[in-house]
Amino acid sequence: MSNSEKIIVVMGATGQQGKGVVNSLKAKTDFSVRAVTRAPENYKGQADQVVKADLNDTESLEAAFEGAYGLFLVTNFWEQGTNEMTQAGNAIGAAKKAGIEHIVWSTLPDVKDISGGKWDVPHFTDKAVVDALIRAAGFKHYTFVIATFFYQNFLSSLAPQIQQDGSTGWVLPIARNSKSIHMMDINQLGDTVAGALVNPNLAGQGQYLPIVGDLMSFDDILATLEKQGKTYTFQQVPSDLFATFFPGARELAEMFAYFQEYTYLGGRFGAEEIVLEQKVAGRIPTHFADWAADNM
Repeated sequence: MSNSEKIIVVMGATGQQGKGVVNSLKAKTDFSVRAVTRAPENYKGQADQVVKADLNDTESLEAAFEGAYGLFLVTNFWEQGTNEMTQAGNAIGAAKKAGIEHIVWSTLPDVKDISGGKWDVPHFTDKAVVDALIRAAGFKHYTFVIATFFYQNFLSSLAPQIQQDGSTGWVLPIARNSKSIHMMDINQLGDTVAGALVNPNLAGQGQYLPIVGDLMSFDDILATLEKQGKTYTFQQVPSDLFATFFPGARELAEMFAYFQEYTYLGGRFGAEEIVLEQKVAGRIPTHFADWAADNM
């Protein structure tokens, strides 16, 4: 069967990850792309097909996966009512029943295991737990992609804020000289997924593919922006104080503490995996300076 006869199902097709995957599959492969969303009537992307399904509804997943060759699976921890392990389990079971041959799972490092339980970051660890379920499921091909810290976070959830002294910048529970944040343009995740699906012999036997444009500290980030004529400030605050700032802040405080001690990738993935990701994707990830020049 040629790739043009194969269907790739993309979960979360309207989200940051899924949208980029659809775009890359359409631009770089001849697969047929089936977008999955809970509101297909609102879908405006490039997919060849659009179907309705929900990760909490196994029957809808089985219908959405019917006749497909590959699956890009992503879950959203921050969405209310989400249990990532349950939802991923539903999708894995439905994919096996539908005869999916290649699953690409968007995962993250296992913070609980890496830190020996010191840091509690469920939106990392819950995804990592799913890795073992995929390994045990018996897919012909399976690939793990790791989205590092999105540059786009600086435009949304971690955008610089106006401070009491009138400056604009960040107040976060991490040392400004902690060179521990692996970063990327989330729009480039799709290149990795497309490359893995096209080259299962290269990256379809459980390989981990972290996308890394840069490894930076906030000192690096501030210096980069200053060179571009953009002045921001940074203040470190204690984790316990930051945890009181807004709902969900405690999880982020634990996340930054984990970064500072272990880095984003936790020491589990290094140059070998990063180089493989670039080979699979067929490009060098965009550096923060280039992205910031265009977007901040």
